[in-house]
Amino acid sequence: MSPPSLSVPDPTVRPTRVRHGVVALAIGLAMVTYLDRACIGTLAPYIMADLSLSKGQMSTVFSAFAFAYALFEIPTAWWADRQGTRRVLTRIVLWWSAFTMATAAAAGVASMVIIRFLFGLGEAGAWPCVARTFSHWVPLSQRGRVQGIFFSGAHLAGGLTPMVALALNSHFGWRAVFIIFGTLGLVWAFVWHRWFRDEPAQHPSANAAEVALIAEGRIRAPSSHEGWTYWRRLFAHRNTLPLCLSYIPNSCAFYFCITWLPTYLKEKHQFENLSLGFFSGLPLIFAVTGDLFGGAATDWATRRFGLRLGRAGVSGLGNLLAGLAMIAATFVHNPYAAIGLISLSVAATMFTLGATWGTCLDIGGAHVGVVSAAMNTSGQIGTIFGPPLVTWLLASTGDWNTAILVIGGLFLAGATCWLVIDPRDRVFE
Repeated sequence: MSPPSLSVPDPTVRPTRVRHGVVALAIGLAMVTYLDRACIGTLAPYIMADLSLSKGQMSTVFSAFAFAYALFEIPTAWWADRQGTRRVLTRIVLWWSAFTMATAAAAGVASMVIIRFLFGLGEAGAWPCVARTFSHWVPLSQRGRVQGIFFSGAHLAGGLTPMVALALNSHFGWRAVFIIFGTLGLVWAFVWHRWFRDEPAQHPSANAAEVALIAEGRIRAPSSHEGWTYWRRLFAHRNTLPLCLSYIPNSCAFYFCITWLPTYLKEKHQFENLSLGFFSGLPLIFAVTGDLFGGAATDWATRRFGLRLGRAGVSGLGNLLAGLAMIAATFVHNPYAAIGLISLSVAATMFTLGATWGTCLDIGGAHVGVVSAAMNTSGQIGTIFGPPLVTWLLASTGDWNTAILVIGGLFLAGATCWLVIDPRDRVFE
């Protein structure tokens, strides 16, 4: 889909701020997404008790979502690159909201796995769709900051979810929580479809000055999405493999936080009730700081030192700190120190998100949806295999710290990937 031709703006007219509304709606999407993702981990002990599920069966439930999410991520993003994100995101949110509510009807492990698989299928492509939306609506110089603000909304919601979900569960039961959370997505989809437009020039409230501001520096690469050459170009490019590998530890750590972290805190450190809800959400609350500072840092570093250091330097440093903090958490005996170090690790990896997703925008051009989807799909390796790996390591060693050490090692490996990634080298040019 080619952007419409731009009219010459009147230099005396100030740009409108429709782009701010687009970013606000995207943040709302992020918050609803993480509410729906994180609540199942918080409610896992109650679901397991009600449906008589073992830890292994619950890990299968967790992985069913991630498997479907990974399977349909690239096809959905490819669709969005061709059709625009107005229609595609509307379909995504309606679908996942329906299956969030359908989780309340689960009667056993089989139905829970099927529902969560369909939930993952529906949510696949949401993040690449947002990245594509930002590539069309956010000026180049502000993309890292906006990505950081976007992820801060997601992680704030994820951090608050344990307390909200446990409070609702105590009054209405776990099934009602999924119904309540699912309805929020229906409201968002209605507003998005009525108000949003794929191109700034198509929006009735955006004036020519705002359209020109957004278009300055925007990559206008050829937008062909067909043929073997297209896919070979994507997967054979020098940036694609290291970028994909670098994202695995981030997804693995995040998914641990929204699946097994509450159980880890309860079994290893004996947190209960309100303290369990608070400390289960603490890493994602810490992550908000990482998101905001990381987004601002990558934009500042890019202006000061250039695109290579501004993106790769910020991401490499954040992964290094995340790995060291996660490993250090296994050597402390105080439960508050342990969760504090895990929270620091999560904040450090979220510090990299503005630079990481900004790199997707830098190298993706008109194909940013598919480029970011390739990275996000690779990240799902951590979400698919993370939960069963945790249960296997726990069964094999009897110690939760083994899994924490593995996640820390993955971060150190992720840091090395950024030594070879060059955001100046675009995939489709």
